[in-house]
Amino acid sequence: MRIAPEGWIVIVPFVAALALLAGGAYWLIGLFSLPLLIVAALLILWAFWFFRDPVRTTPQTVGMIFSPADGKVIKVDRAPLPPEVAQEYRRHAGLPPSGPGSDQPVILPRIVIFLNLLNVHVNRVPTSGKVLSLLYRPGMFLNAGVDKASTDNERSSAIMRDSSNRLIVFIQISGLIARRIVNHLREGQSVVAGERFGLIRFGSRAEVFLPEGSEMLVRVGEHVVAGQSQMARLPAAPAGVVTAATARTPVQAGANG
Repeated sequence: MRIAPEGWIVIVPFVAALALLAGGAYWLIGLFSLPLLIVAALLILWAFWFFRDPVRTTPQTVGMIFSPADGKVIKVDRAPLPPEVAQEYRRHAGLPPSGPGSDQPVILPRIVIFLNLLNVHVNRVPTSGKVLSLLYRPGMFLNAGVDKASTDNERSSAIMRDSSNRLIVFIQISGLIARRIVNHLREGQSVVAGERFGLIRFGSRAEVFLPEGSEMLVRVGEHVVAGQSQMARLPAAPAGVVTAATARTPVQAGANG
């Protein structure tokens, strides 16, 4: 089993501490420490399991959005981009930074994935293209399954452009236990679908914002696999940006295909 490189900084001190605790207990009380030794062994096995990094092959299908994370789809809807992301998105979309409508939220189709403590936490790029902007915002550590996590929690966002000039946004969001977002991407970097780019430690949330006209291929409640589950099909050409003043009805999720 391959271990994510980002995991060793946690695994090594964690295993060392448990080994010292278990060894000390055995030295003091002998066989009476057996339950503690079993618990320590199980926790060590869980630490290695949590940071597993399975090898996966992602089809390089043009116009397809693959899941950036393992987990459960908890929302397929339309939502405003975070404020700091919306400003950069407008710039890359060629919209004026000021003037009528520039203060309106940018509303796009969105898919939200919740990662529990048993999911693989390695994150993968949802489609091939070029990274345009990376944005980090410190914040709270609310339960990643609640709506306020999208707006209030710590997050790391990436805006990318694919080969057909379509803009895609994917966001890593911390959770109640997750306190460390790792993102190895660089602005200007060319990436391919399924390429690993980071990790969120201990339970978290991932969101993908898509261009107007994208066809959703997942439904709420489905379980997805990073780099393998097809989540959406992009439109043939970039569509216009929707703001709060021009928002349409919610996106309808289609059958998985």
